[in-house]
Amino acid sequence: MKEAEMETKDQTLEALKKESVDLGKPPDWQDFIGIIILLLINSTISFVEENNASNAAAALMARLAPKAKVLRDGKWIEKDAAVLVPGDIISIKLGDIIPADARLLDGDPLKVDQSALTVLTAIGNFCICCIAVGMIIEIIVMVPIQHRPYRQVIDNLLVLLIGGIPIAMPTVLSVTMAIGSHHLSHQGAITKRMTAIEEMAGMDVLCSDKTGTLTLNKLTVDKSLIEIFARGVDADTVVLMAARASRARAGIQVIHFLSFNPTDKWTALTYIDIEGKMHRVSKGAPEQILNLAHNKSEIERRVHAVIDKFAERGLRSLAVAYQEVPDGRKENQGGPWQFVGLMPLFDPPRHDSADTIMRALNLGVNVKMVTGDQLAIAKETGRRLGMGTNMYPSSALLGHNKDESIAHFPVDELIEKADGFAGVFPEHKYEIVKRLQARKHICGMTGDGVNDAPALKKADIGIAVADATDAARSASDIVLTEPGLSVIISAILTSRAIFQRMKNYTIYAVSITVRIVLGFMLLTLIWKFDFPPFMVLIIAILNDGTIMAISKDRVKPSPQPDSWKLAEIFTTGIIFGSYLAMTTVIFFWAAYQTDFFPVRKLITTVNGNAIFDRAWRIQLSTQFKFSVFSLSCNFQRIFGVPSLQKTGHGSNLRKLGLAVYLQVSITSQALIFVTRSRSWSFLERPGLLLVAAFVVAQLIATLIAVYANWSFAAIEGIGWGWAGVIWLYCLVVYIPLDFIKLAIRYALSGKAWDLMFEQRIAFTRKKHFGKDERELKWAQAHRTLHGLHPPETKTMFGDHGAYADLNQLAEEAKRRAEIARLRELHTLKGHVESVVKLKGLDIDTIRQSYTV
Repeated sequence: MKEAEMETKDQTLEALKKESVDLGKPPDWQDFIGIIILLLINSTISFVEENNASNAAAALMARLAPKAKVLRDGKWIEKDAAVLVPGDIISIKLGDIIPADARLLDGDPLKVDQSALTVLTAIGNFCICCIAVGMIIEIIVMVPIQHRPYRQVIDNLLVLLIGGIPIAMPTVLSVTMAIGSHHLSHQGAITKRMTAIEEMAGMDVLCSDKTGTLTLNKLTVDKSLIEIFARGVDADTVVLMAARASRARAGIQVIHFLSFNPTDKWTALTYIDIEGKMHRVSKGAPEQILNLAHNKSEIERRVHAVIDKFAERGLRSLAVAYQEVPDGRKENQGGPWQFVGLMPLFDPPRHDSADTIMRALNLGVNVKMVTGDQLAIAKETGRRLGMGTNMYPSSALLGHNKDESIAHFPVDELIEKADGFAGVFPEHKYEIVKRLQARKHICGMTGDGVNDAPALKKADIGIAVADATDAARSASDIVLTEPGLSVIISAILTSRAIFQRMKNYTIYAVSITVRIVLGFMLLTLIWKFDFPPFMVLIIAILNDGTIMAISKDRVKPSPQPDSWKLAEIFTTGIIFGSYLAMTTVIFFWAAYQTDFFPVRKLITTVNGNAIFDRAWRIQLSTQFKFSVFSLSCNFQRIFGVPSLQKTGHGSNLRKLGLAVYLQVSITSQALIFVTRSRSWSFLERPGLLLVAAFVVAQLIATLIAVYANWSFAAIEGIGWGWAGVIWLYCLVVYIPLDFIKLAIRYALSGKAWDLMFEQRIAFTRKKHFGKDERELKWAQAHRTLHGLHPPETKTMFGDHGAYADLNQLAEEAKRRAEIARLRELHTLKGHVESVVKLKGLDIDTIRQSYTV
């Protein structure tokens, strides 16, 4: 959108420059010079800000520069790929970007992907169309009907073109996103694509990995729970075999290592021990390792029973297998695989995950767990985190063998309402994102592996988590430098604040376009009033130049997902612009054709005696006349407002031009305080920089209106009296803007007053996404889990309504969850009680014992 706006604006301003000199008579050099200055100012600001933004983006992207594991001085070290030199030996693994042309020296055959992954001009068009309509109307009326001189027609068209173009829009939007991207980087989220900020502000579904994002990704093994399936093997031996299939190399000679990949989900190591015998060990997903075992049919039922037992406790299962290689050749298939044992792995949830998920639900973002673990493990983790347990195995929804119990339900609806998915393969992630997008959701997806790249590219916001592979980073829109879900939630809030600034300015820009075009068109067609084009240039330079301070305005993030609702933006802009245009027309009429603003002649002098004018003698009582006389004399002394009524002299028209200029300048820029606020504009303090910009711009505008006597622009100063009257008039016409805003909101959403009292963002529809239902399930599940009451013996709600005690239940559940977490972390009850006592929790009500 920025590039289209810049092209349209530059082409239009170039046309203005030509029109200001090519009129067949001595040109108005002041208009030509003013347009040149406007072009220089805009170009300079755009260049400086875009250069700063590009430098900031380059600094951020430097943190994402590809790394290479290179052999230097006999040691493997990680260096920037840019410092590699011919002859370096590098090590690559699955998901790495190959940093340079290289020859494969050792390892298995590779498959290399040599192709890149593939995959708002409406506001600018509206402004251009609005200006074009106004120009056409002026040409049709002024030339054939009013028979105005050609030069006057051109001058009036210049007024519409210069004043109607939102010249600051490209710069404001680009600067706002650049500043926001810089803020996101400090929060641990590096933005690779600027428009991702807008999309993240509207994200309503987040598909999150479990491992490393919702959990700590710090696996622990309880050796006492290891299940042995082979004779002559103990728990220590199973642990040693699993370690060797990973990174343990002490006392052995490595022959070949098969690395892990998300498709096969297992690793294998062929090695020679100190006695010179060759062995092969493997570890991985139980189903994959079970398929290797020679006695699969004999142990399959027991293996599944142990896996289910572990899963019920939230433990993942890791299978270990062993094979002899008698002939000592790594190419040999070896002897039969023995299923050695199952190891329980515990990946504890992050301490802040539960609270972060509740924050996400409150923000209208539905978090769905996406994990490759078993369904029982996913449900247990979801129960601990308060996510809900409405989860499905991905193969049952998207695979060839679908579950018959849910086959008659629409798959898209099941995916939309699910709390998570288990047993997920990379192709399932892509399909989940695709189906959520088909349901009109703005979907975010987290990932870290090479096979996550298609899903990350497909998602509206692809998020590569900390320590993601190069392939995942390349396909993502945002790269996290910190682990955990809280980083994403912070990024969502920041993105919504950035988007709110852009939306506030866009509504303002559309309103001003309508106001300038409609207001000056009516003045020209009704009274044949020619507003000086040079003064429109002054308005554009002062107001549009200083309005860029909105990029650092103080705003509150929207509590619900927000997006560009063009119908609402245009409706609001047209109504605001039309109202402000009418205030200008009314002001002009009152000053030009009535004696409303000047002080009426109350008394006349007859034979040296002061008596009331005839009209006042007839209409008013004596007491009231003396009161009005006293006030009027004071008013006359303070303001001293001369008449600007229609006369045969041109002086009044020159002063009237500056009066209209000041009124338009003040009310136009003051509109930003209405569009930026959620409820009443005077209740929400704007940023100091925005206030300072308004004060400086309008102070200069007032000084110009008071003192400027520029013959080249055909204007004459109006004095401080008229300046005071105009400021008072602007204050009066500003007050209804808040009521108009609430009325527009009510007409568009039907919930104006509710949204105002709930501190909702203007023009944003509320989306629940099952939030209340999830909160209730979360509270009930935690109360049941921690032994407060069985679900069938106690109702969730009292007689005061279904949601009356929701907050109380949720608070109690959080307290019980904290107690349970402490019991799991500590074995000594005395220490647990001391910690709980310090935290102010009630431990006596917990009757359930925990064993670690």
